[in-house]
Amino acid sequence: MSGMQSSRTLHRAWIVAIVAFVAIVGAAGFRATPGVLITPLQDEFGWSRGTISLAVSVNLTLYGLFAPFAAALMERLGMRRVVSAALALVAVGSGLTVFMTASWQLVLLWGVLVGLGTGSMALVFAATLTDRWFVRHRGVVMGVLTAGGATGQLIFLPVLAHMAETQGWRTAALTVAGAALAVVPLVWFLLRDTPEELGLTALGATEPVVRTPSGGAAARALRVLRRSARKKSFWYLVAGFAICGASTNGLVGTHFIPAAHDHGMPQTTAASLLAVIGIFDIAGTVASGWLSDRVDSRILLTVYYALRGLSLLVLPQLFAATAHPSMLVFIIFYGLDWVATVPPTVALCRRIFGPDGSVVFGWVFASHQVGAAVAATVAGVTRDHLGNYNLAWYGAGVLCLLAALMSARIATNVRQDRQAAILVG
Repeated sequence: MSGMQSSRTLHRAWIVAIVAFVAIVGAAGFRATPGVLITPLQDEFGWSRGTISLAVSVNLTLYGLFAPFAAALMERLGMRRVVSAALALVAVGSGLTVFMTASWQLVLLWGVLVGLGTGSMALVFAATLTDRWFVRHRGVVMGVLTAGGATGQLIFLPVLAHMAETQGWRTAALTVAGAALAVVPLVWFLLRDTPEELGLTALGATEPVVRTPSGGAAARALRVLRRSARKKSFWYLVAGFAICGASTNGLVGTHFIPAAHDHGMPQTTAASLLAVIGIFDIAGTVASGWLSDRVDSRILLTVYYALRGLSLLVLPQLFAATAHPSMLVFIIFYGLDWVATVPPTVALCRRIFGPDGSVVFGWVFASHQVGAAVAATVAGVTRDHLGNYNLAWYGAGVLCLLAALMSARIATNVRQDRQAAILVG
């Protein structure tokens, strides 16, 4: 195929992006299951919320810590192989949960297997794909792919909640396994690692890029970490994104449904509210991607974190047995802000760290999941000991305000870090 395409022909980058979107949606089903299944598992096995939250924390930790190695693996082995294997691992881990009888098995399956599988794709996959296939529209495409996770949550949450209540949690777990497995052939046959593989250039590029893997995946990931750790902006991004994970996946994503259930709200209703977050997250993330192509990403992060912190400080007063208007306002607002932080964070990684940007984002994303893991366990233990989640909501709100301050600090270091990155090479 020719490296030039007619302006009337759909660029192959859009096909690749659509396949990636479907893959991310397919894997997102598991992201919806912890909040839905905490109460059914507690009822059947008698496990405490702290014990179940530990399995979620292991999953979130591995999901994050494996991300930078996955980014390097994608450069070494290709996105198609890594993502196909990751989806298969998610299917195996989720499917085998139907046979578990002890809490350590929950940790092994939910935590280890699915954590490694989901950590091999998700946001790192989206960042790598947009970096390879797009020069024009990078921010928008990153926003759309990021929203794929929310779309998966939107599709699966009400369905899984209904299944868990009417047919049992095992049916819900098998549904997630089947959805992830069904996407594997699509990825294998339609996804391509680079435009140059097809004789094309990235959308908006004027010439092809020659890519040569440098050493092993693990070695490269660690080299990038050593280089990036010398820069203050890296640590501001890491700390801010850790708080981002704590306030989304770790706290709201894991504990909103059981917290609402504590106030008398039916689990299916609470799951539907969380799905509404997914609806508005699509709009918020795509809009954030559009803005990150036009507005200083540091300003965007500062505003996003500040607004999120203020909303969490009022959340404990909003829980009730019904979905009243004030709670709906919170859900809509939180949805718009849910992962709107991702496109500007990716943009900053690319701007500050250049060719290492995707792997650097893998490390930044690792902090996101470590923060989520800590919040998931701490919130569960807080509920076990205090009888409510109030302290967890207030603590997360204060941390988000701190993240806003750190994001503002990035503005004083970007130019200096950019020069240092060029010198380091």
